[in-house]
Amino acid sequence: MLKVFIEKTGKLSGWVKVPPSKSYTHRAIIASALSIGLSKIVNPLFSDDTLATVEACKSLGVFVEKVKNGFLIEGKEKLKAPEKPINCKLSAATLRFMVAVACLAEGKTILTGENGLLKRPIEPLIQALNQLGVNCKSSNGFPPVTVYGGNLKGGKTSIVGNVSSQFISGLLFISPLAKNNVEICLTTPLESKPYVQLTLEILKKHGINIEVLGNHEKYLVEGNQQYKPFNHTVPGDFSSASFLMAAAILTGSNIKLYGLDCLTPNQPDMQILNILKNMGAKIKIEKDFVEIVGGEISGIDLDAKDIPDLVPVCVVLACYAKGKTTIKNIRRLRIKESDRVKTIMVELKKMGAKIKKFENMFQIEGLNKLKGATINPHNDHRIAMACTVAALKAEGKTTILNAECVNKSYPNFYKDLQQIGVNLTFSN
Repeated sequence: MLKVFIEKTGKLSGWVKVPPSKSYTHRAIIASALSIGLSKIVNPLFSDDTLATVEACKSLGVFVEKVKNGFLIEGKEKLKAPEKPINCKLSAATLRFMVAVACLAEGKTILTGENGLLKRPIEPLIQALNQLGVNCKSSNGFPPVTVYGGNLKGGKTSIVGNVSSQFISGLLFISPLAKNNVEICLTTPLESKPYVQLTLEILKKHGINIEVLGNHEKYLVEGNQQYKPFNHTVPGDFSSASFLMAAAILTGSNIKLYGLDCLTPNQPDMQILNILKNMGAKIKIEKDFVEIVGGEISGIDLDAKDIPDLVPVCVVLACYAKGKTTIKNIRRLRIKESDRVKTIMVELKKMGAKIKKFENMFQIEGLNKLKGATINPHNDHRIAMACTVAALKAEGKTTILNAECVNKSYPNFYKDLQQIGVNLTFSN
């Protein structure tokens, strides 16, 4: 187990190249795997989650070669079910996307994962796939999942929009390859809409047409379409960048972040820029970089409906902000890598944070002062990174246990912090 020790840190300086987008990398891999011909993905994220998706695609017969700064991927016209179960590790995106993709593979596919993933719900997707003519089943609503693929008929299906947007993305990936047209109806309003918009954008690049009705209430998909190869260049990840931005703000530092695409609207978690501006932070957006200028911030009212992954870092910022911050629509945080509603409260309260939880809302009282503590991130990468950022301004030493869990999304997180001057050490 890797332990990281963080001391209160003064001003930081320098620059960081933000890691590539995990969300984009997953989707580019899947779309390329479904394309007939050779696609290239430049600057993908190499992390535990994205590599799980690569291995899952290879299990179905897709050609994937790791090359300098990327992947070459060539899909097969007919996917084949593997003899052994597909291990999605701890990656919910891999599981949810590949359960759908396995519907295209002739034969029986079993998809499973490590312990944390086996606690994350999958039943809404299973029911939606069964409505499209696929025979698949879960284990009481959770993984492992068994799929008997090769007979994606199409037709009408319905699914909730407020449990996981990845369910909808999974359906969108495979519906163009159904034998008949597909109509997907959402029975509740869509949450995390930017992630579905990203899926649609990547599908369009691969020659797939999908009609969106209303405010993502329904999707009309023509069957028997064909994916075309596409060469992707993966932009930076705003979710990962949010921790670096917070580090600069809390230490009153000036940091430049390279690799973010601030020109393309509606990217997942791009909203962090507006959140920080609303809190009073100074942000300069240039052509090649984003510059964060640290300073005092104030509490705000925040809706987490479309940005659940930003909640941990926003709670940390709120702890150091002037006044109170409320964050509503936090319900879905309970089914992430950990129960984030519980874990972010438990761990930050060790540091002296004043956080109140209501039915679907946090209320945080800004103190501008926390203390060092021993943090158990509950094997959750975003809890580990959020508490690391909290430690930069806390009095005394903070220890992050099981710090290797950041490899899920940001393997170089601690190295990048050292690069800009954070005072930390490691112990195995």
